[in-house]
Amino acid sequence: MLVVLGYLMVLTFMALIMTKRLSPMLALIMVPTIFGLFAGAGLGIGDMVIEAIGDLAPTAALLMFAIMYFGLMIDVGLFDPLVRLILRVTGNDPAKVVLGTALLAGAVSLDGDGSTTFIVTTAAMLPIYLKLGMSPVVLTCVAGLANGTLNIVPWGGPTVRAAAALGVQPSDIFVPLVPSLIAGLVLVFVFAWLMGLRERRRLGSLEIGGSKLEAAAAAMSPLSQELATASRGGGTGMPGVGVSMFTSPTVALGVRGGRADGSRADAPGERAVDNPGGSGGNENGTPGGATLADTMLDPDRPTLRPRMIWFNLVLTVAVMVLLVADLFPLAYVFMVGTAIALLVNFPRVKEQSAEIVAHAPSIVGVVSMVFAAGVLIGVLNGTGMVDAMAQWLVDVIPTSMGPYLAVITGVLSLPLTFFMSNDAFYFGILPVLAQSGAAFGIDPVEMARASVVGQPVHLQSPLVPAILLLVSLANVNLGDHHKKVLWRAAVVSLVMLAVAIVIGVIPWG
Repeated sequence: MLVVLGYLMVLTFMALIMTKRLSPMLALIMVPTIFGLFAGAGLGIGDMVIEAIGDLAPTAALLMFAIMYFGLMIDVGLFDPLVRLILRVTGNDPAKVVLGTALLAGAVSLDGDGSTTFIVTTAAMLPIYLKLGMSPVVLTCVAGLANGTLNIVPWGGPTVRAAAALGVQPSDIFVPLVPSLIAGLVLVFVFAWLMGLRERRRLGSLEIGGSKLEAAAAAMSPLSQELATASRGGGTGMPGVGVSMFTSPTVALGVRGGRADGSRADAPGERAVDNPGGSGGNENGTPGGATLADTMLDPDRPTLRPRMIWFNLVLTVAVMVLLVADLFPLAYVFMVGTAIALLVNFPRVKEQSAEIVAHAPSIVGVVSMVFAAGVLIGVLNGTGMVDAMAQWLVDVIPTSMGPYLAVITGVLSLPLTFFMSNDAFYFGILPVLAQSGAAFGIDPVEMARASVVGQPVHLQSPLVPAILLLVSLANVNLGDHHKKVLWRAAVVSLVMLAVAIVIGVIPWG
């Protein structure tokens, strides 16, 4: 019964968010609650959820202050030169922009932290997507694929977990998989180029800051057309939406679908957005509301601090170094970095308060999603659904398939790491599979290699806080993201597995 309820709960959740019948936050709360009660959790369901939320609290703190820190850096203009450089390199070609997104996300992913990758990639690339009228869903898809593929680096979480669970060295897992990693990255770039070509056909050739925006106008929402006009020096012509983030309280990262008076958007050409977790675009991803990124390149915004750019650059590099060095908890690093950035760039208390308030809506959207995910995690773990689902999968594998257990493990890593945490998979399921594989002469390190190839799929899971951050910052619906990214992530994982089998680092029979 627990197995049926567990899989049915996950499928119900996925169906509801992909069909947009519920926002991801509501689905994360309501679906597990209902299924948890059916599973017999009773009055103990509250304790299960609170325990999971306690485990997620450091992650929520990390995301909260990371959003605030990088939001401040956007406000003061740290990333403006980078965006201008990317614009010069890619020009007005959507195909090159998407390929540039893959390159940037891949480069930043080398630090092993998904949240940092998504914040930097979104901060640098989303303004370009919005100016060209491109789909932000393409951005989240490409960034998610690149980060997921590189998540097998030996200093990343999955490889370390697999090594610890089976008592092997991370380098013994990773180094033989380098050809598979290269093949996966090549496929990611191929997908990026193909999606870019599709965007090029959809939009045509555009000139940022020039007069040729007609091709984008047909594909852009009315609000996006107003923003495009504003980017050429005109006003938006809409109440509460201006080219400066302080023109109205509603023009800030994550504030969507509101007017200057705080009311819901309901006039012709306006649309309200109910989901702070990222439902502000249509299925094509055309922007559904104004965000801080829409006005990131405005050279006249009052928050610019051009004289402080070198200080802010040094501060950001120091924060990145501390993140990689892992000398302090990541949340604390961003807390101190945010405090220093606020104090130096905005010395007046009134300015500091205004900056904090400006980024509050985005923070609330992301942190609420993380804590809502605690309901799903708490019910899965507290009711024993995860253990039951894992044991069922192990039991249904026929004995005759024993020699192929490494390959089976690689295939199973796709859905299992999507439906459950890496800890549950690597410390709960992998040791059982490895023990069974040993009876057929399969080395633990070979099982460990097979177990990490599903990471491109895992990184798209709603149980991964970083992906919730990505879709929230890009103002993309999680269901729309999944429609575009899941099958591509599965293909990347299977290609990596196939290459590993061909070169002999994962045994076939």
